[in-house]
Amino acid sequence: MWILQGEPRKLAVNMREDWLLLAQDMVRRQIQARGLTDSRVLAALATVPRHRFVPLLSLEDAYSDRALPTACGQTISQPYIVAAMTCLLHLPDPLDSPTPCRVLEVGTGSGYQAAILAEMGARVLTIERIADLAAQARATLQDLGYGDRVSIHVGDGSLGYPAGAPFDRILVTAGAPNPPPALLAQLAVGGRMVIPVGSLNDQRLAVLVRHADHWDQHECTPCRFVPLVGAQGWPA
Repeated sequence: MWILQGEPRKLAVNMREDWLLLAQDMVRRQIQARGLTDSRVLAALATVPRHRFVPLLSLEDAYSDRALPTACGQTISQPYIVAAMTCLLHLPDPLDSPTPCRVLEVGTGSGYQAAILAEMGARVLTIERIADLAAQARATLQDLGYGDRVSIHVGDGSLGYPAGAPFDRILVTAGAPNPPPALLAQLAVGGRMVIPVGSLNDQRLAVLVRHADHWDQHECTPCRFVPLVGAQGWPA
């Protein structure tokens, strides 16, 4: 893709220009063209270097319109799905909020979704059940400058993180048969949770909003995620 000659500094600049152009094209063709218009979400996807989360792929593949394999047999979601889930969270604008929005993410994976949330001003606590994957994500996020906004823990994500509750938002990046009760209990009143629910092979994104004594739920975009494995998810 790149001609390996010339001054290293110039090569680094060209590489950055290459991926920025691909990221902008990804946003325009894959996300805006499908009707997602949240300017803050679009800006985050155009800013976070997706290729850093799939380092063994070429730039073109990293910004392609599909889910991609990552380490430990996991995947990084299709850009449109990342954008759609982020839009459904309705993250507040940091300029309009006195404190950062606290987000619990279940399923760190490569760390790409956490980086998008952090880029939008959220403080993210993310749980990953695979220790090696968590370590790789932590290193990537730290290297990209998101380490102070993202905290990664290893454990059963279906049980959430009670010590950090309540959370303003909860985002689950794995498919569950139903919203886990533990996660519902850790959602703040007025908070929103986005989670894929359904069978192992066919899910829809569900949005839940917590009120004082009940949760409203509606389902929207069809999707397909790796299973949420855990005590309140699917068995290993």
